[in-house]
Amino acid sequence: MPNPYDFDPSYAYTLQQLLQIKPPKEPRNFDSFWKARYQNALNLQPTPQIKDTGKNQAGWRIFDINYQSSGQFNIRGWLLLPESGIIKRGFIIGHGYGGRDAPDFHLPFKDAAMLFPCFRGLSLSAKEPISSNPQWHVLHNIDTLHDYIIGACVEDVWLAVSALLRLFPQLSGHLGYLGISFSGGIGAMALAYEQRIARGHLNVPAFGHNPLRLRLPTLGSACSQQQYYQQHKKQTLQVLRFYDAATAAKRIMMPMHYACAVYDPCVAPPGQFAIYNATQADKQLFVLKAGHHDYPHRIQQETKLLAQLTKFFKPLST
Repeated sequence: MPNPYDFDPSYAYTLQQLLQIKPPKEPRNFDSFWKARYQNALNLQPTPQIKDTGKNQAGWRIFDINYQSSGQFNIRGWLLLPESGIIKRGFIIGHGYGGRDAPDFHLPFKDAAMLFPCFRGLSLSAKEPISSNPQWHVLHNIDTLHDYIIGACVEDVWLAVSALLRLFPQLSGHLGYLGISFSGGIGAMALAYEQRIARGHLNVPAFGHNPLRLRLPTLGSACSQQQYYQQHKKQTLQVLRFYDAATAAKRIMMPMHYACAVYDPCVAPPGQFAIYNATQADKQLFVLKAGHHDYPHRIQQETKLLAQLTKFFKPLST
C-alpha cells in the first residue's frame, strides 16, 4: 500500500518473523509488583452510580455511569443495556488513546451489559493535572515506578470489573474484555492478574516489548516516550520494564482473541505480536493489513473480525 510516512510502518518484518518475536527480559519482582496492586484494587469499593439518560439507540438503553477507582479517582463512562431480553453476560470495553465520545453501538452482543469507561485523564474522566493529550498523558509520572499513569489505568480496568459485578452480580463468570490500542496494552497488563474475566480480545495492543518500542520510528504516544527516553534512558527503562504488555501477557490464563496488524505507524507491529506470541493460554489471531491507518477493504476486514468475535464470545452467554 502507498506509504505516506517517512519510515516503513511494517519495519520490514514478514508475518513469519513477527510470529517469532519473544517478550523482553523481565524484572525479577514483576509478579509481586502487580499482584499487590491487584489485591489492593480488589479491596476497594467502586460504588458505581448510574443515571438513565432516557435515550435509546440501536436496540440499547443508554445510561451514564461513574465509579470510584484507586486513589479515589472518579471514572465516568457509559453503560449500555439491551432494550429487551435477559442479560446473560457483561463486557468492559476500552478505548484508544484518542479517548471516546460515545459508546460503540455496533457490537454484536445484544444480550449483554456493556460498560464503556473513560480511563483516568481522558475524555469524560479528564482531570487536572493529567493532560488529556496522549503525548503528555503517556509521560505522566513516568519517572516514578508506583505512580506512573499507565498502572493507574490498569487499576481503572480492575475497578470497572468490580463496578459491573456490583451492579450485576449474576454475571460472575460471564464477563469479557475488549481493548484496542491503548486499552489493548493496559488490558494485557490487567488480564495478566484479573481472574474475574473469562475471555478477552485485544486489538492492535500497545505497550508491547518496550525495548523495541523505544527504538523503532513511530508516531503517537510511543514517539513521545522515545523523546523522553533519549534524555532519561536508565530511569525510563527501569520503570517501563514493569509496564510491558508482552511481559504481562505471559501470565494471561483465559482464552484470548487478538487482532494484530502487520503495518502500523503508531503501534509498531513487533510490539503487537510480542504480546500475542507471549500469551500461553488458548488464543486466536486475526491478522489485520494495517492499524491506525486506512486501507482498501478495511470495512470488509472489520466485518470479518466482528463475525469472529461474535463466535469467540458466545460461550459467555451459556
